[in-house]
Amino acid sequence: MFGGGNGVPDFRVFIIDDDQGILDALIRFLRTAGYETKAYSSPQAFLEEHDPSMPGCVVLDLSMPRMNGLAVQRELVTRGSERPVIFLSGRGTVPASVEAMKAGAVDFLPKPLKGDELLSAIKVAEERDLVRLQRAAERKAAGKLIDKLTPREKEVMELVVQGHLNKNIAALIGTTEKTVKAHRGRVMHKIGVRSVAELVRLTSKVTTKPR
Repeated sequence: MFGGGNGVPDFRVFIIDDDQGILDALIRFLRTAGYETKAYSSPQAFLEEHDPSMPGCVVLDLSMPRMNGLAVQRELVTRGSERPVIFLSGRGTVPASVEAMKAGAVDFLPKPLKGDELLSAIKVAEERDLVRLQRAAERKAAGKLIDKLTPREKEVMELVVQGHLNKNIAALIGTTEKTVKAHRGRVMHKIGVRSVAELVRLTSKVTTKPR
C-alpha cells in the first residue's frame, strides 16, 4: 500500500479525535485522497500501540478529555519520536499553537477544516517522515557497527572523536601510545572509515537526539 502525495511506502495517517463524526469524515476524505488511515477516539489507545518504525503522521485534535493534543505531542517527544504531527482545533489559542509549532508540529489547522490545507500539511508530513525514517535507519546501522567494538576500543573511539591526540589518550586511559594506535586502527577497520572526520560523522548519527 502506498500513501498519497510523495508515495512513501506504507505511509499511514493516524487520526485522533474524540468526536466520532469527525473521525468518520476524515477517514472518508483521506481514503478518497489515496491515504491509508487508522483512527483512534482516545490518545491513550494510540500511544499504547504506537510503533515509531511505521511510516506515517498524526492528525490530532487539540482539545480532548483526559489528555489533550499538546500532551500527546509531548509524550511522543519524551519517547524520542520524530513522528510528524498536524493539529486540528475548533477552539485553538495562540499560545497553544505557538507551543505546538515550537515542539515541531507540521501545522495547526482550525476547524472546520479546509481539505486542501489538510492535504498540503500531510504532504509536508510525508517528506518529514521520510527523513525521520532515513535518520532512524542510519542510527541503527551506525549502532550495529559500533557494537562490534570492544569496551576499550569504544573508549578510544570516544576520545578520538572528542579530538584528543594519541599521546593524550594514552595518558588518559593508562597505556602506551603504540597501544592506542593499535586500538585506533582496529576501530577504523571494524567501522569501515578512513578518517577521523568520517568517524565523527558516523558516531554523531548515534549520539544526535531525534528532532
